[in-house]
Parts: sequence; structure tokens; C-alpha cells
Amino acid sequence: MNRYQYILASNKVPKLDCPYCGAKKHWQRYINIETGEVLPEQYGKCDNADKCGKWSDPYKLGYAKAMREQENGISGSTQITVPKQKYFPARSKLKPQPKPVYFDFETFKRTLGNYDKNVFIQNLLSHVPFPLEPSDVEKVISLYRLGTVSHGYRTGAASFPFIDKKGNVRTIQVKQFNQANHTTGTDFLHSIIEKHHTRKNKPSPKWLETYLKQEKRVSCLFGAHLLDKYLLNPVALVEAPKTAIYGTLYFGFPNENVNTQIWTAVYNLSSLNFDKCKALKGRDVFLYPDLSKDGKAFELWSDKAKELEKHLPGTKFIISDLLEKLAPNNDKTKGYDLADYLIKLDWRLFKKENPKNAAIKPTTTATVENTVTAAIKPLKNKSVDNKKNVKKLISKIHWRHLLTIPLEIREAIIIARNNGKDRQELQKIFSQLKPEEINLILDPNNGGYYPTNTL
Repeated sequence: MNRYQYILASNKVPKLDCPYCGAKKHWQRYINIETGEVLPEQYGKCDNADKCGKWSDPYKLGYAKAMREQENGISGSTQITVPKQKYFPARSKLKPQPKPVYFDFETFKRTLGNYDKNVFIQNLLSHVPFPLEPSDVEKVISLYRLGTVSHGYRTGAASFPFIDKKGNVRTIQVKQFNQANHTTGTDFLHSIIEKHHTRKNKPSPKWLETYLKQEKRVSCLFGAHLLDKYLLNPVALVEAPKTAIYGTLYFGFPNENVNTQIWTAVYNLSSLNFDKCKALKGRDVFLYPDLSKDGKAFELWSDKAKELEKHLPGTKFIISDLLEKLAPNNDKTKGYDLADYLIKLDWRLFKKENPKNAAIKPTTTATVENTVTAAIKPLKNKSVDNKKNVKKLISKIHWRHLLTIPLEIREAIIIARNNGKDRQELQKIFSQLKPEEINLILDPNNGGYYPTNTL
């Protein structure tokens, strides 16, 4: 018997109301993949992750073990009777998955232009604290096929197409931004087109009518079309396409070096699932979840990463706890993500010369964090009094600047803080930093300072 014969059915089986938080149609059921039977209602998971996220795992709760013992006829085992389900007949077989209906390619191509009206793109070029090079912005537009909404109530919004490994457009997310590049509105292009025809009292295009009949539209990763093109690169996985764009602009393009991560996105917190991630089989995947109150987002993705590894042999999912360890509670409450911190840093500090045919190096949990330090170029070339600056650094430091400190030193700082180490011990740790690294951390252009007790 397959060890993992019970899996979450996702949308293959109708969801129930969550028995814990009461959220309507949020309780995902478990199914037996060998028989197609639905497990009793008490086994499942609430996908209302922010408010509940309760998970009743049949493996952890003993159901799987008891059923296995019962089938093997082991004496003394607990007999578990699977009742006929209230909503589903016993031994109901899963229906074959319908083939996806793709977004109309000609309509998609019409989004590829008018970048002078695109608020997100223009912000990257002019309004962010450290404007990007036009050549890099052009490259990221071409790499991810970013587009513009040129008409209607979303005029000026950026479009982020979800393109699968075969080049088919699965869906196009639309986002509006303010001049600080914070999201002010979210939509999907198919919904915008449908609303337009409804307001005009016109029939929808035939392709749209067919497209809207399918339940799943966000059915692949953002950036999935890059996976087969760059087979040797590790993969970075985030929630939002915007964060994937920032990751690429700051940490490099996949064609520059085989060690550079391909930045992909799932769409939102609860969208990390097997159907999307099966395209990652055999890769090293680094997950960077958004922040959340009480760390629920990190916990959810950590659990899902473990589950995905079970079902994708040869795939390694490594989850970064960088933000979870260092972010203040206020940022967690606001749900900040990696992009919210990257945009405050000078992208030039992340750049380094990488020979295109560099030897492949083993990837680690610190890929992104170490890239920052390894790629650093001093903001100032003047000589420094290292001892004097160390003292200043201990008394005043912005927690975000720990991004620029080597991983082993950063961890030593966190451990020293948690263990109540005295000022002299911290000074020994900080003394390991290079003068240019101290200059970078103390530079006022990188933001304000916080006392070390807020680290």
C-alpha cells in the first residue's frame, strides 16, 4: 500500500463549512487515492489560512495507521468504520480532470505595450527610492511578458500573465499601484473583459464564454514558462508576482548564472499546492512566505513544503525564516513581504559580475541572504575607524540591515540577543564585520536606526 494514499482533495471534492471557524466552504476533504473514497468529515484542512488554518491530518491522528492494521488483520487494533458520507457516495471515483481552457492568445498579445502608461513600470524607472536601470526593466518585462491595461476603469494597471511550461497563458492577473508601488487594486483580465461586455450589453467573445466555464484559472505558477528554459537553476517561490519581479531585478536574471534563482509566484497564501508545484519536480526550491500575524503564513507554508516533498521525489523545498525571525510585530500585522524591504535598498549593492559558465555550486537556505553580502559594494570608499563604528553599530542599528550581514554572524547576533549576552560579547561579534560592511549598515540612505534590543 502506498504510504501516502490519503491526500487533500483540494477542489476535486466539494468543500464543507469549517467545523472550527465556521468559514463557508473552506474545509478541504481528504481522499483515498487508491479507491477514490472520501475520508470521514473530521479529517481535512481549513484553507481560511489567515483566520483559522486548522488541519486534521489522518496520519498524525492515527487514522491511517488504524486502517492499515485493520486491513492487515492485526489483532487488538482499533476497528474504524468509514461511514457512508452524507454528501458523497461510498467509493465514489474521482472524475477525470478536464483539460484547461487557455486565455485567448491574441487578447494577451494586445497587453504587451503602452508601458509609458503603466504605473508599476514607471515607478520602477522613476519613483522608487533607487530607480532601476531601463535595460533591466526592459529585460524583466520581456522575461515575464508583463503588460498594461490601456483602457477602462483599470487604465494604467500592470498585467502579470501566468504562462505554463508549454507557453499557454492560463490567466492574467491585473494590479493597480500607487506611486510608492503599493497595490491599490487587484483584478483579472478575463473579469475586466466580461464586465465591459456586460455594461455595453454586448455578448462576450466565444473564447471567453468557454474560458469562464472552468473552475480553475490560476492553474500554474507565475514564471512557470521559464522552468524548462533554465533547467539547472534553483527556484525561488513567493506569493505575489510583484515580489517575483523584485527578486529578479535585485538578485539577477536566470541567464546570467546557473546559480541564480528563477523567481516564481503562486498567486496568494493558500495557492501553494501540488498541482502548481509538480512543475518543480527535481529542483531545489526556496520559499519566501509573506509575513502574517502570529506567523500563520510561515507555519502554513512550512507544513505544505513538507507535504509537497513527500509527493515530489527528488525535490527539495527550503523555507526561509529570515523575515519571520527579524521583522517587528507591526510589519507582521501589515503582512509585509520581501519586496517591501528590497525596495528600500539600493539594487546596485546586489549586483556582481557572474561569468555565464560558472561552475554549479550547492544551494543553501541562505542563497538570497548571502548573495546580498557576497555582492556588496561599499557605498563609501573613505577610511573608517572600525573600533569606533562597532560601538556606534551596537548602540544604533536598523533591524533590516541585518540583511547585509553574513548569515553566520547574523545568527550569532540573534542567539546572543536571545541569551541575554552583554554588550562586550556583542562587540566581539560585530568586530568580525568588514569596515565597508559597517559603513553600509550605518549609511543613513538605508533607513533609520533602532536600538539593538528591538532586533
